[in-house]
Amino acid sequence: MNTLQIKPSVTPLAIQLPGMTHQTFIEFCLANRELRIERTATGDIIVTPPAFSDTSHSNGRLIQQLFNWADQDSTGLVFDSSGGFTLPNGATRSPDAAWILLERWQALTPEQQASFAPICPDFVIELRSASDTLKSLQNKMQEYLNNGVRLGFLIDRKGKTVYVYRSNAVVVALENPIAVDGDPELPGFSLTMKQIW
Repeated sequence: MNTLQIKPSVTPLAIQLPGMTHQTFIEFCLANRELRIERTATGDIIVTPPAFSDTSHSNGRLIQQLFNWADQDSTGLVFDSSGGFTLPNGATRSPDAAWILLERWQALTPEQQASFAPICPDFVIELRSASDTLKSLQNKMQEYLNNGVRLGFLIDRKGKTVYVYRSNAVVVALENPIAVDGDPELPGFSLTMKQIW
């Protein structure tokens, strides 16, 4: 039987469960459905608290905008923060919002789609909450890029800054933008920031 080891930290909680396989991780998540759980490439389990109400509202607004664009564009699918993806490096991550090209999603089997799909999204958004450090989210965004994300937005509501990540490009910090465009990766997508701040 494995011994639970908890690394001392502020939030989120990092847990080491030696010997946990991908299947036992899935079973762990199913047994703890009320928690938001991610797994790092090194196997650490990360448990994050529920979002505060204001962050949840802002996340809903950005998901709404992404869904509205995707419904018109029809080239991909949108996923909310409850969806987990198994990245090529073995990590299982749940971005606050994600979008995947339809042809890439349809290349997965129904069994893969009904699990923590073994695919890295094409586009992700991370919305910084009170329990997140900017550095931890910047590291997460770099991990997404390293695993195939083509475009990512890291939104720091407190600093009113959006960090735009693109593959093979320098990170761009936009201070208090009115909107953030997704062109050319997401043609025609523009995230209006007024209701997200």
